[in-house]
Amino acid sequence: MARIERGPYRTLWQDFDDLMAEMEGRFQSLLGGIGSRGEEVRGRVVPAVRDFRVDVRDHEDEVIVVADLPGVEKENVVVRLIDPQHLEIVSMRTGETEEETRDFFMRERVYGQMSRTVLLPAEVTEENAGASFKNGVLEVRLKKAPTETGTTIPIE
Repeated sequence: MARIERGPYRTLWQDFDDLMAEMEGRFQSLLGGIGSRGEEVRGRVVPAVRDFRVDVRDHEDEVIVVADLPGVEKENVVVRLIDPQHLEIVSMRTGETEEETRDFFMRERVYGQMSRTVLLPAEVTEENAGASFKNGVLEVRLKKAPTETGTTIPIE
């Protein structure tokens, strides 16, 4: 079994982290600087991930969006229907005090504003929309918009 030397192994991961940070920076510049490139921890830039995981379910008469927002308080969540096929979720997770941030070896949890625009599988309406938030999980229920519009014109 080959032995991996600690020095080159560490350098390989530093190169990988630097590449990921550069890619994140370029991606954010394409979006007009939205978000953050990351923060420096022990001389390495750790990319900031400013979104969260969602599940979107397409039922017969409704669309259900479930988002994991661990560490976020209900008062710090805003849900907005942008248009009939896009839902925006914005949340804010508050960070620790300066004293609590000392002595980190690694830091991956993100604090601050996180947002996500979710493409919905069908057009929905704001009527009878509802949302619940429990134990860091947001669930949004949206009724599908009627698919038939207009008036039928008889053909002679």
